[in-house]
Amino acid sequence: MAAVQLHSPVRFRNTSKNYSHVVATRASSSSVSSNLPISTPKSSDFSRLISTLKSESLNFALSGTLALAVSFSGVGFAEAKVGVNKPELLPKNFTTVIDVAGFLSDGQEKRLAKEIDSIEKDTGFKLRVLAQNYPDTPGLAIKDFWKVDDRTIVFVADPTFGNILNFNVGESVDLDIPRSFWSRLAGKYGNMFYLKENGEDASVEAAVMAISNCLREPVGANNCAEVK
Repeated sequence: MAAVQLHSPVRFRNTSKNYSHVVATRASSSSVSSNLPISTPKSSDFSRLISTLKSESLNFALSGTLALAVSFSGVGFAEAKVGVNKPELLPKNFTTVIDVAGFLSDGQEKRLAKEIDSIEKDTGFKLRVLAQNYPDTPGLAIKDFWKVDDRTIVFVADPTFGNILNFNVGESVDLDIPRSFWSRLAGKYGNMFYLKENGEDASVEAAVMAISNCLREPVGANNCAEVK
């Protein structure tokens, strides 16, 4: 959930198809004169710099729509709408599923929460689901509410930018799950055609089950090769 930096680096995965609203930017390379010495930063200094940039990227995205940046290096920024931080939209009691958009029924929320609890017990990874319609979102407030760390997957269901499925993935998760899985998952269950035919609730439920199946697969060259 790093880029998404808390205690360890966390990278963003943007699965939105609408890049007119979500634009990833890269740091520009500065030119260096050939007659000037080039200093190479110590690895520890470089790591701290990367961590700082990732942390800024995380806070920026969480304050907007929570999953805006696309940067496989973890150092990326997005052009987002005005940041949102509305802790008053958070539930009073802890829950792994927050639906401020009204996509899910009470029964669906309970089923998802039960599955998420099972995932955490079986794999050690934490899945958290936020259903929202920007700007009606708790935004940055969920970071502390859920204690997002490097073993957390923040799944934001928000159709604002076209594809409803957006993911913020912690570094420890990233080590086990192929990066392509998240884009394939969004492509299968988050596109406008699936959404129109099945509804937001079906999209969210299908995505959670696909993540559950993926996390339970043995880590290897071909794990999560299929979105189930």
